[in-house]
Amino acid sequence: MQLPDYAIEAEGLVKRYPATKTTPEKLALNGIDLKIPRGSVFGLLGPNGAGKSTFINILAGLTKKTAGTVKIWDRDIDERPRDARAAIGVVPQELAADVFFTPRESLETQAGLYGVRKADRRTDELLAAMGLTDKANAYVRALSGGMKRRLMVAKAMVHNPPVLILDEPTAGVDVELRRQLWNYVVGLNRLGVTIVLTTHYLEEAQELCDQIAIVNRGEVVACESTATLLKRMDTRNVVVTPEEPLGTAPFLTGFETKLRGGGAFSVTYRTGQSSVEQVLAAVRATGVHIKDIATEDPDLEDVFLSLTYGAADGKDPTRD
Repeated sequence: MQLPDYAIEAEGLVKRYPATKTTPEKLALNGIDLKIPRGSVFGLLGPNGAGKSTFINILAGLTKKTAGTVKIWDRDIDERPRDARAAIGVVPQELAADVFFTPRESLETQAGLYGVRKADRRTDELLAAMGLTDKANAYVRALSGGMKRRLMVAKAMVHNPPVLILDEPTAGVDVELRRQLWNYVVGLNRLGVTIVLTTHYLEEAQELCDQIAIVNRGEVVACESTATLLKRMDTRNVVVTPEEPLGTAPFLTGFETKLRGGGAFSVTYRTGQSSVEQVLAAVRATGVHIKDIATEDPDLEDVFLSLTYGAADGKDPTRD
């Protein structure tokens, strides 16, 4: 059987919520075109209300689209809805687990709902991977929020789907368990599982994702490899530590300066217009004696803010 090139394909996807007595009509998705490569770790980022959850709910069959087409593992969600949904596992933002079940019972029940034969079930493997072995027979109501979220991840994997969608999977999870979760997810990806991740922890997305789409106001404003996306920002910082700590950042013509802790300050410059040497020359011209310098490249947060909040005033966020 030939595997599809794309795990998920959306073309012209529109979702419009009709007006009610108390709320106006809302356009949640405005013509989304998105192709998620098979085998990738794909980041789907955007501010609250951007349309990410609506998109995921359409994939999961929880929300009906208004227009457009969607395929999951080359299965059209209109023509083959059951097959399409069988190809994904979804971990939603909201914690939803039967508090009167144990984690083991929850996974066994979920596997039964998907028609997984008992001989093919991976309950113990999933419990161990999520660090829940010692809680396997405790009632779900006794689990912490982080444990319940890990149980949700395990439930999404019971039918061994080729696509796993993680909607804010590490919210409320401590650092050690977050690392354990990501180790497992990376392992799944190496086995060929396509991972779609939404998260507000942008450092996670930058580290884990090989491609990222940023959604704002129901539209895809960027969809590129992580490396290419980071190159959109042509600014860089030089952090200067002077011999004598300063109380205010010096004024430098053509550069933006900002006071840092310990009397140091940063100078922001555009890489296409200036160089580090020009920045240092401008600093020396003010009479500041330099003790040490460090450079800072833009990160995903800088790009994200530029493409979302930076676009709120109608400007092209990639230009002046």
